[in-house]
Amino acid sequence: MLTYSFEQAGDKPLYEYLYECIRDDILSGRLQAGEKLPSKRALARNLGVSTITIEGAYGQLTAEGYCQSAPRRGFFVSNVVPRAKAEPQVLPEKQTVDRSAEKKQWLADFTANSVPAKLFPFDLWTRLLRKVISEDADSLLARSESFGVMPLRQAIADHLRSFRGLSVQPEQIVIGAGTEYLYHLLVQFFGRDRRFCVENPGYDRIRKVYMASGADCVLANMDEQGVRPEDLTRQQAQILHISPSHHFPTGIIMPVSRRYELLGWAAAAPDRYIIEDDYDSEFRLTGRPIPTMMGIDVSDRVIYINTFSKSLTPTIRISYMVLPKELVAPFREKLGFYSCTVSNFEQYTLARFIQDGYFEKHINRMRNFYRRKRERLLALLKGPAAAGKLTIIEHGSGLHFLLRLALSESDAAFGAKLAAQGLRLRPLAAYYEGSPEHCQHLFVLNYSGVTDDVLEDAVQRLLQCVK
Repeated sequence: MLTYSFEQAGDKPLYEYLYECIRDDILSGRLQAGEKLPSKRALARNLGVSTITIEGAYGQLTAEGYCQSAPRRGFFVSNVVPRAKAEPQVLPEKQTVDRSAEKKQWLADFTANSVPAKLFPFDLWTRLLRKVISEDADSLLARSESFGVMPLRQAIADHLRSFRGLSVQPEQIVIGAGTEYLYHLLVQFFGRDRRFCVENPGYDRIRKVYMASGADCVLANMDEQGVRPEDLTRQQAQILHISPSHHFPTGIIMPVSRRYELLGWAAAAPDRYIIEDDYDSEFRLTGRPIPTMMGIDVSDRVIYINTFSKSLTPTIRISYMVLPKELVAPFREKLGFYSCTVSNFEQYTLARFIQDGYFEKHINRMRNFYRRKRERLLALLKGPAAAGKLTIIEHGSGLHFLLRLALSESDAAFGAKLAAQGLRLRPLAAYYEGSPEHCQHLFVLNYSGVTDDVLEDAVQRLLQCVK
């Protein structure tokens, strides 16, 4: 059984440190090609950590090609060329090994999203901040209401009315430092005895946050229209978390018929609610924005969540949720003692940014930027060199789409070939609990974090790796 000490993990997430330990054992030859890794549950018990930690480490090893998953058999070490052994190094007493330098530097990381610095309006943001400091000094130093400052909540309500067709009151809006913080609040509000349900496949961090908060969290499978209602009944779900306007990672846009089915499911019992995660609704690049589920909900069972991380920058860490009217008072009574986790400086500056029309202009600029990048990327992937090598699956929304590649080897082996070329691409199967056969050779391509100057080179290298 594999045994590692976490004493030198420092501030790193445990799954990342464990991934590095297993990866090093594979590269050093301690773990041989074809060797079966312990099951997730067995390794979790042996190391005294959660199965989520093991899932994260195994998922990263699989994505980078160090191991591969066999359905109903487990995880096996891939055939990786080991690096040369280094001479033993004598470290000073109490010095710890710094593994950060070993992190891979990618030519193109198609698994990550980021906002280019040139797209953030630094000069305008600084000017608005100075204006806020000169005109709202007293408000800046006053304690913010737990739901957030009223000018920002009013600005968000006005934006939702004009952009998403949602008629909500600022009193329904709760501001928080990132959507993950809001998920924690919802678990505390509804209680850990409620059963939360997330999509399979889905953004695995959502499930991890709910489970880390102590929630009873289950998975519902999806079909071509989204979450299957029969799975909600089978799992006895009570709180459903979905992203209907642009699902990650499949890109599915939920049709209105399925939306009404799910709203009917929620309305059928008094303890059921739907969390609508509208994480990148600003970036529907063709056609009109998809209407929200909250906008067609007549039973007040939808909680709407969105973030400024995609539209501005992840480092600002401002997200918000809109509560149904009937939940506002109970939510305030139960959790109103919390202080707002976003600084007043950022709240008042963002309020001005939205109220003065700059946010709408900024979104239009970013949408045009990403549309041009998407069109260029699609053109490269549809060029003569790509003939017969791939199929593009995309719905004109968001900042990612799927590629089905014509591969003769396993996804893990192909991932290792990409890594050798400085490319990182995650298979769709990595987002599933289990290993569905229909996901073979399907990969998720996030393009927002890849700079324009390397895009053509990255596509050429990707195509060269496809036999």
